[in-house]
Amino acid sequence: MLVSRSAYYAWLKRPAKVILATTLNLYRRIKTLFKESRGSLGNREMVKKLRKEGFAVGRYKVRSIMKSLGLKAVQRQAYKVTTKRKHSDTVADNLLNQNFNPVAPNQVWAGDVTYLKTDEGWMYLAIVMDLYSRRIVGWHLSKRMTTDLVNKALMKAYNLRQPPRGLVFHSDRGSQYTSKRYQKLLQSYGMRSSMGDVGACWDNAVVERFFGSLKHDWLFKVPQPTREHMKQDVTDYVRYYNLDRLHSANQDLSPIEFENSLKKVSCWT
Repeated sequence: MLVSRSAYYAWLKRPAKVILATTLNLYRRIKTLFKESRGSLGNREMVKKLRKEGFAVGRYKVRSIMKSLGLKAVQRQAYKVTTKRKHSDTVADNLLNQNFNPVAPNQVWAGDVTYLKTDEGWMYLAIVMDLYSRRIVGWHLSKRMTTDLVNKALMKAYNLRQPPRGLVFHSDRGSQYTSKRYQKLLQSYGMRSSMGDVGACWDNAVVERFFGSLKHDWLFKVPQPTREHMKQDVTDYVRYYNLDRLHSANQDLSPIEFENSLKKVSCWT
C-alpha cells in the first residue's frame, strides 16, 4: 500500500496518545491479578475483583484490556477418583439431596479425595469443606489413599473449628469414608454421616468444582517435580482460595471474607 509524502509527515507530527495514570494503574492491576490467579481469572471474575478494589469498570472494557494484553483464561475439566467400599461397611443415607446451602457455619461439611501427579509419583489429597462459606477447613496430602488420609483431614478440620455436635458430614461411598475407623471418628465428634448415591458426582458437586479449580486453575500451570513441591503448591492454593477467590454463592466474597462479614468463626492459620 503506497502512502503519500504529505500523509506520512502528517502521521509523524500527530500528537502521541496520552495514557492517564489511572488507566495505566488499571492495566497493571489486571496483569497482577491475572498472574496471582495463575491465569485462571476470566473477564467476568476480573470485573468483580476490580470493582471490589474500587475500579469503575465494565465487562466490555476489561475484556478489551485483557485481549490487548494477551490474557486469556483456560477452561477447566472435571476429574473424579473413588474406591469401592467393602460390602460389610456401613452406607449412610443421603441427608443433603444436593442442598449445598446451609444457613450457618459448621452445620454441613463435605469431603472427598482426588489424585495429584508429580514427577516422583502420585499423591492423594483429602479435603473438608464447610458448605456454608465454601471454605476449606481441613486437608491432608499423602502418598497413599487410605483411611488415615481422610481421618487426618477431618481431625485438622475439627481442631480448627470445634463444631457443635450434630454437624452433617457428606461424602461419596468410597472405602475410606465407609470404613469402620472413619465412621467411628465421626461418631466420636458427634457428627452425622451422609453419603451420595453411587456414580452421582453431582451429589458432591461443590467439592468436585474445588478439585477442578485446584488442578486446572493452579497445579497444571507449573511443573510438579517433587512431592514436597506439590505439598507447598497445594498449601498456596488453599490459602489463595480461602482468602482471595471470589464466589457468587458468597455474594462475590472469598470464603473467609464471607464468614467474617457475619461473625468471626475461626482464625486462618
